[in-house]
Amino acid sequence: MHTVLIKNANVVNEGNITNCDVLIQNEEIEEIATSISAKSSDTIVIDAEGKYLFPGVIDDQVHFREPGLTHKATIETESKAAIAGGITTFIEMPNTSPQATTIDLLEDKFEIAKNTSWANYSFMFGGTNDNLDEILKVDPKKVAGLKLFLGSSTGDMLVDDPKALEEIFSKSKLLISVHCEDETTIKNNLEKHLEKYGENIPIEYHPKIRSEEACYLSSSNAIALAKKTGARLHVFHLSTAKETALFDNKLPLEKKKITAEVCIHHLWFSDADYKEKGTLIKWNPAVKTAKDREGLWKALLDDRIDVIATDHAPHTLDEKKNVYTKAPSGGPLVQHALVAMLENYHHGKITLEKIVEKMCHNPAILFEIKGRGFIKKGYKADLVLVDLHAPWTVNKSNILYKCGWSPFEGFTFKSRISHTLVNGKIVYNNSKFSKTSKAQRVEFNR
Repeated sequence: MHTVLIKNANVVNEGNITNCDVLIQNEEIEEIATSISAKSSDTIVIDAEGKYLFPGVIDDQVHFREPGLTHKATIETESKAAIAGGITTFIEMPNTSPQATTIDLLEDKFEIAKNTSWANYSFMFGGTNDNLDEILKVDPKKVAGLKLFLGSSTGDMLVDDPKALEEIFSKSKLLISVHCEDETTIKNNLEKHLEKYGENIPIEYHPKIRSEEACYLSSSNAIALAKKTGARLHVFHLSTAKETALFDNKLPLEKKKITAEVCIHHLWFSDADYKEKGTLIKWNPAVKTAKDREGLWKALLDDRIDVIATDHAPHTLDEKKNVYTKAPSGGPLVQHALVAMLENYHHGKITLEKIVEKMCHNPAILFEIKGRGFIKKGYKADLVLVDLHAPWTVNKSNILYKCGWSPFEGFTFKSRISHTLVNGKIVYNNSKFSKTSKAQRVEFNR
C-alpha cells in the first residue's frame, strides 16, 4: 500500500484555511485531521510547516499541439510543465493536426495521453459546420465537452454557418465551449490596417483588429443562441470589460447554464505591454486595455466569471518573431499560471481561497468532474504544496515548455510550487520529477 502523510499544512479548501494533516492511501485522500500519526514505517511523510496545500489546479483550456504540431509542444512536455506549475488535470483543445473532429481521431489523442501524460487528462471534441453526426456520437460521461471556434484562430476550425450552429446548440447534449470573436468585424479591421501598414502592422494594433466589438458581438450572439435552444454554454477567455455584463452572479455555479472563463494573460497584461513584449503576447482574443483588465478582475471577484484558465498555446520563438500577419497567436502559460495568481494574492488583489475556488473547485463543478478539485476524504489525491515565500526568477534554465520561452522571462515570483501529487503519487518534489507519472483519464458525473 502506497501511503503519504502531509503534516502541518495550511489546507486551502472550500473557502477556509485550516492547519491540519492529510493522509493519503494509494490514490485517494483517506483522512483529514488536526493530527495524524504515520501508520507504518514505509509511510512517506512531508513536513508542510508554513506551506499551503491546494487541490490540484484543473486547467479547462490548453493546446498541447499533439498530434501533428509537435515541433511546438507535446502532451508529455507540456503536461510535465503543468505539473511543475501545480496543474494536475487539463482539458485539451481539438485544433491539432489532424483536428479531433471524429470519434476515432479523438480516441487517438486519448491513447497518446494514456502513454505519455504527466497530468490527468481529457479532451474537447471539435465541432465544424458539417460534423453534427459525429458530435452526437460523443459520450458526455467520457469526454469533457464540445469546442466551437466562432472566430478563426490557430487551426482554421471556424464554425460560421448559422444553421449548422443552431443545430449543434439544439441537438448536442455536450457542454459547449466557445471561442467568441466575430469574423466579419475582424476581417474588416484587418483590411483597413493592411492598407495603411502592409504586412508589418505594429503589434499595438492587434486589440484594434481583434476588437472589443468583435468579441462582444460574438459572445452576445452565442449567449442569445444558448438561451434560445437551452444549450449548456461556457464562454472561453473573456478579454473585455463590456462582455462581463453578459453574465450574472445570481445563481450558484451548479445551476448556471451559461458560464465564463478568464485567462491568466488577460488578468496580467494590458495593451501597454505590447511595446516591451511585442508578438510574445499576441493572443486571440487580444490582450486589451488596462480598463478591460480591471473589468475582468471585477467580474472574476464578484462571480460573473467562474473559472481561471491558461489557454496555454505554445509556438516556437522563430514563429513568434514573424511580422504581424504571420506571427501566430498564443503563448505558453501552464508552468507559471498558479504562481502568477499567487503574485496577485501578494498584491492584495485576490485571496488564496478565491484562487482555489476559481482554479480548482469551479472547473470540477462546471465540467462535473468525478472525484477531483477538492481536498475531501475519498477524492483523488491531486494536491499541490505551495511555499508563498520562496522567490525565484523565470529564465531559460528553468522553463520546461518545449518551445523554450515564456512571456514571464526575467520576472521574479514570490511563491513557488514545492510538491505536486497526482493520484496520490508525489510526481514533483522541489524541482525534481519522479521517474514515472500516474496520470488518469478524467471521468465525469453526468
